[in-house]
Amino acid sequence: MTPDTSTSADYLEQLTAALPELDLPRVANWGTKLAQLGTNGRRLLVAGNGGSAAQAQHLTAELVGRFQTERPPISALSLHAETSSVTAISNDYGYEQVFARQVRAHARPGDIVLLMSGSGRSANLLRAAEAAREVGAVTWALTGPAPNPLATLVDEAVAVKAKALSTVQECHLVAIHLMCAAMDAAVTAKDDTATDTAASTPAVPPSSSAPSPTPAGERRPTPARGDRTNLVVVGDAFLDRDHLGRVERVASDEPALVVTGGTTHMRPGGAALAAVLSAAQGHPVTLVTALGQDPVGDQLRTLLDEAGVKVVDLGLDGPTAVKTRIRAAGRTLMMLDEHDVCPPVGQEGEAALATARGVLMAAGGVLVSDYGRGVTAHAGLRAVLAEAARRSPLVWDPHPRGAAPVPHTAVVTPNNREARVIASLASGDTLSDDVEAARAVARTWGPVQVALTRHEHGAVLLADADLPPLVIPTKVAAGRKTDPCGAGDFFAGHLTTMLACGQLPSEAVTSAVEAASAYVAAGGPTSLNHPSDDGSPLAETLGPDTAASMQGAIELAGAVRSRGGTVVAAGGCFDLLHAGHVRLLEQARQLGDCLIVCLNSDDSISRLKGSSRPIVPAAQRALVLEALASVDAVLVFDEDTPEAAIRALRPAIWVKGGDYAGMEIPEDKLVRSLGGRTVVVPFVAGWSTSSLIESARTQ
Repeated sequence: MTPDTSTSADYLEQLTAALPELDLPRVANWGTKLAQLGTNGRRLLVAGNGGSAAQAQHLTAELVGRFQTERPPISALSLHAETSSVTAISNDYGYEQVFARQVRAHARPGDIVLLMSGSGRSANLLRAAEAAREVGAVTWALTGPAPNPLATLVDEAVAVKAKALSTVQECHLVAIHLMCAAMDAAVTAKDDTATDTAASTPAVPPSSSAPSPTPAGERRPTPARGDRTNLVVVGDAFLDRDHLGRVERVASDEPALVVTGGTTHMRPGGAALAAVLSAAQGHPVTLVTALGQDPVGDQLRTLLDEAGVKVVDLGLDGPTAVKTRIRAAGRTLMMLDEHDVCPPVGQEGEAALATARGVLMAAGGVLVSDYGRGVTAHAGLRAVLAEAARRSPLVWDPHPRGAAPVPHTAVVTPNNREARVIASLASGDTLSDDVEAARAVARTWGPVQVALTRHEHGAVLLADADLPPLVIPTKVAAGRKTDPCGAGDFFAGHLTTMLACGQLPSEAVTSAVEAASAYVAAGGPTSLNHPSDDGSPLAETLGPDTAASMQGAIELAGAVRSRGGTVVAAGGCFDLLHAGHVRLLEQARQLGDCLIVCLNSDDSISRLKGSSRPIVPAAQRALVLEALASVDAVLVFDEDTPEAAIRALRPAIWVKGGDYAGMEIPEDKLVRSLGGRTVVVPFVAGWSTSSLIESARTQ
């Protein structure tokens, strides 16, 4: 019997006709973007039904494993492959939600969600696309002939023009392999560039401050030292003027404070301050704003240029705003807003808007810093922001007089007072009041996560209006006069950076609370140019990981001295905190009005005690020390000795343990030259970190 070849010929004819119609440039572009997932902390989530499910697993296997080129693994998950979740969700919520619920659980802003469907009409995939857009993920689809609902719903789609479902799936497999080939090519090109750069760069010995290798099983904090996340800040900019004077009397003819003498300092304000604060942390920053063609606008442009911030100016049809604070004795007495009427935005026209679109589409993260003066209400810019929010994590720092967040915003960051105004709630200052305000904002602007800041009390993160909140408290240094100006901008900028680096919102908000607290403790806006005793900026002298710690400790020491108090300091590794350490610190604290512990960094300990030390990382050692009632602040230093820290702190008393009794103490000469004295407190016998480590190893 002669086999009938007509069916085979027809099948091949359909496949041959469909393949040339594939959108090859888009498929190649997807492969390039998949290659970037290996370096930006984001992941790919894939889902499909039936044969598409198998092909989705094929793709994730190529990413986690390899296609042809050897490279680091790329995070990729097939949602249908988690059978326990699939069956449980289907049973509890219905099959339409089987992928959507997993997307809400796993997807982060900037992740990619790829949905595969021959028909483009599967309800569970449509719900997954909606969920992905809600959380700020980028959505792709491989479908059959367009138009279809799924192709319309996602950001980008490749639709195969074929009648038979089998032909569509064959083409999907080809598209998967083409994506993987483009991904390999992108990785190879990047490696070749890195090799060429390395070959043309003279070899240098490793810096002592370079990060040590990450131990097996541990995750390096994100971002790692040296990471440079490309940020775009969008919002209203103005010039801040701070007049710092003295108050020694009250006016004789009316009950008004008389401010005399002093100096006036100028700095960028509003969104411009948010941009400068992010740039000061080492990130490339572009500010999209609107400035007037006036001397104030020119001065603001100069200040931004000096801070390393690039500016895209949409144009302001009127004067650039100026805000002036009158301050004395560490407090703000009055604030003057010289331009309360907001001029129209967008005078530079379509060319400026096109430039703004270009930088926003290329951003690693976007911070919208709304000060209610019109930039975020510009219709053309809002359309661009909504598009950018689907590509990168977008954080919206709102203002009661400002615009509502655009769709796909990842997190909004009102403070508790702003939240009450936005949600039309009565005033209140308890944690319960703040949680209810966050819930009201989430319901007003949802679906969106709300990170409500609580000033000196930390923050509340609400991922869902109906779920319990995450409460992040902060440690407050009692009795210290601090300037909180810019703390909200610092918080929002740091949060944006952490999200752009792939952290979960809970991780990012926790990190932002700690960073903003350190910023305020370091003096607020004055910490941008806080010099050390030798005139060098602290960030350059001590490195980015220790500068904030140093500045906070200096602020505390200065505040205690200004009250006539005694500053006490002690130093050491404190690798494994034991009873001897606790007793030493208790005795040291009794000698004065504050105790600051100078703590060797991880690199410093490794150089002094060998590559097997420290046992406990510096951040954890500092956390344990700060929990002691005897310790008021911890300062981490990178050098082998704490000389730079001592110069900056100028302690009245430097404390060493009794094991130094009768010995020459290396720091004594420096302490005496600064007007202090070195003392020794009684030794607690029987306790030694080295002995504890050795005992643990031999047991």
